Amino acid sequence: MTPEGSFSVHGKRVTVVGAARSGVAAAELLVRRGASVTLTDLRPEITGEGALREAGVRLALGGHQPGLFNRADLIVLSPGVPFNLSLLDEARTAGIPVIGELELASRWLRGRIIAITGTKGKSTTTTLAGRMLAAGGHRVLVGGNIGNALSAQVDDSTEDTIHVVETSSFQLESIDTFRPWIAVLLNFSPDHLDRHADVAEYAAAKSRIFVNQTAADWAVLNADDESVRRMAAEAASRKLQFSMTDSLASGVLVQGDAIVRRTPDGDRPLVPLSSIRLLGRHLIADVLAASAVASLAGVDAEAMTMAVEGFRGLEHALEPVAEFGGVMFVNDSKATNIESARRAIESFDSLVVILGGRYKGGDFADLIEPLAHRHATVVAIGEARSLIREALAGAVPVQEAADMNAAVRTAFTGAAPGTAVVLAPACASFDMFRDYAERGRAFKQEVLRLEEEWSGAREQ
Repeated sequence: MTPEGSFSVHGKRVTVVGAARSGVAAAELLVRRGASVTLTDLRPEITGEGALREAGVRLALGGHQPGLFNRADLIVLSPGVPFNLSLLDEARTAGIPVIGELELASRWLRGRIIAITGTKGKSTTTTLAGRMLAAGGHRVLVGGNIGNALSAQVDDSTEDTIHVVETSSFQLESIDTFRPWIAVLLNFSPDHLDRHADVAEYAAAKSRIFVNQTAADWAVLNADDESVRRMAAEAASRKLQFSMTDSLASGVLVQGDAIVRRTPDGDRPLVPLSSIRLLGRHLIADVLAASAVASLAGVDAEAMTMAVEGFRGLEHALEPVAEFGGVMFVNDSKATNIESARRAIESFDSLVVILGGRYKGGDFADLIEPLAHRHATVVAIGEARSLIREALAGAVPVQEAADMNAAVRTAFTGAAPGTAVVLAPACASFDMFRDYAERGRAFKQEVLRLEEEWSGAREQ
């Protein structure tokens, strides 16, 4: 966060690259702050063109013109645009600043920032932390990589606002001064290797969440993940750890039937485990992290518990869809990497898993042990079908399906009563769908259609 008034774009030429949600929000914010803004995108058409032009945003669609970069005073990247885009080299050589949308917005925020990152669990933790803080009486705005882009929060930011921000590696790689009061690193495993050169580059991007913190700030860290401890080793902030076990001398942990905060003065109960209404034991870790954040913000145990009791989870995150024929259907379309899929698999005793989509790194063979242990079967979809079949060959039965309709029906046919059919793709969605949300909704639509047919057949 930059001191109010020290950063100005008034009268400057700014090029915003990428017209997705964050890029559009950045362009609109920059216009309101007096900049001359051009928004460029590879697509020849984007949603809301008329409204953007009416707001004063110039549009350059169908490709990126080099002149838009070289003549700019500032370049702002949407998270979907690689920070190392070669078209930016000449501008950087000329000394033109290149920053991300998260960095831009943070320079104008007046309130404190809580930033949450990790390979999995970001959305659940961000949402729940926001609910806990609101229940505790704080003025809270939640967004970033979920919901509203941070740029859309700037005009509503006040000194007493707490911004709870989900942050991805794509956003963090392009920060400069972004400084969270509380930075949360939930976990780390290989992901996004279709964008990052290797695991080390991905880890370096995630670690940047701590880079501008001082001893006045906090880092909330998963003590159960050795990678997290290594990545936060050089953070200047104070550290509060959380753990699924009762192994910490101090921190937020599970002790008996409750989440507690342990200090030298003893254990202070925060949230009873019985109040958690989420599928999957691994999601307790997200509740631990949110409780740690709320504890640092001074939220009392009663408010935390009330928030947890009212939280049934997010759409597309181990979301129960329907149950018929003794089979439960669960939508975990947000499980877009191997580790997230593994956690979903481990949440059930018996299951059929729908895996696949656009491969983005990792080893499907890492799923053999949890799948085989549960005598699970797999229905493979999308571009990664052959990779899945090869990786699981001889260890786990694999069937292929051409689309979501066929996948749901194939899975149901192979599911015995007492079994769950779980969409946990371990892949990106872009081969078949616009995003993971469209994929999840397609799954739910096919499940409900099948349920209607099954019920109709039963009545005949």
